[in-house]
Amino acid sequence: MTLDVTHVGSLPRSQAVVDQLFARERGEAWDRATFDATMRAAVSETVRRQVEAGVTIVSDGETSKISYATYVKDRYEGFAGDSPRNAPADLKLYPTFLERLAKSGGTPTYARPQCVGPVRSKGQGELETDIAHLKAAMAEHGAERGFMNAASPGVISLFLQNAYYPSREAYLAALADVMKAEYETIVAAGLDLQLDCPDLALSRHMLFTDLSDEEFVKVAQTHVDALNHALSDVPKERVRVHICWGNYEGPHVCDIAMDKVFSTLMSVKARYVLFETSNPRHAHEWTVFRDRAREIPDDVVLVPGVVDTTTNFVEHPEVVAQRLERFIPVVGAERVIAGSDCGFGTFAGFGAVDPEIAFAKLRALADGAALAGARAAAPA
Repeated sequence: MTLDVTHVGSLPRSQAVVDQLFARERGEAWDRATFDATMRAAVSETVRRQVEAGVTIVSDGETSKISYATYVKDRYEGFAGDSPRNAPADLKLYPTFLERLAKSGGTPTYARPQCVGPVRSKGQGELETDIAHLKAAMAEHGAERGFMNAASPGVISLFLQNAYYPSREAYLAALADVMKAEYETIVAAGLDLQLDCPDLALSRHMLFTDLSDEEFVKVAQTHVDALNHALSDVPKERVRVHICWGNYEGPHVCDIAMDKVFSTLMSVKARYVLFETSNPRHAHEWTVFRDRAREIPDDVVLVPGVVDTTTNFVEHPEVVAQRLERFIPVVGAERVIAGSDCGFGTFAGFGAVDPEIAFAKLRALADGAALAGARAAAPA
């Protein structure tokens, strides 16, 4: 039995890539041909390294994006100014730690405009270039399966806040309508689509701190409803969804429990469900999947995060295997894929994990998946 190996999407970017991204971000002079050539070469290298590490379902590392959510401002009209910044509630509980993070450069800086007008696509040109770079790299390095990330309507509304539409619901609906073409373009190109949805968990302790957990779950369901509308013409079997509580080292004592958002997560129109299960705040929540196995749709594949993306510890392959083996009895080995808690390059130029260690973690991920797969195939 062979378990597939994947990750959440973003990977460390080279300094050449970071320089290009921030030149554009700051409005400095930049050359499109140089930008595209830099991205093309970087995507080829990141795919090569994924294949070398044993990853079987690869991504472009989100190389050309300044971040997994705010890239939207570069590809859609209607955004300007700056959105209110709000630190996660758990960091506010520990102000000395928050201050240390700020002084050490431990928080990323990038433009986060508001929505100030109708959201309209500038066209799919940049997306099509990203797709071409990934497919060329896959062909060059022999990767058979690939996926591409896209922001969900909910996470866009979290980071690029509404200052135009009459309500949050109206903003979500507009985002769902405009993002629909992006999602369909990715799948039409032969890639799987991954929707990044920290709005289903992180936003509880970042934006909706005034609500009860029960009230927040109702809000999260409206986000899923908007997302499912945007996916109405995308086959479920081509969709991955990722939920997380924030890809940062911190206390995370305000994280909403997986048990409370489980039903909402399972209602997303996605075959592959990616979630955190290796970091110290959520490692115990594999039991939610065990205890609520009957609520997992029969066609859903679990992609537990079995390597932590906020620490430079490299997991032992046996640890990875043991974590995977918690899920195999729940849905069967054929419905388990080895994944990471979150991305290794969530924001360009910023990351807790050293780039070389990130790829060492992917190697450990693949080695652990091989162990778990071999044991699953062995006679009882």
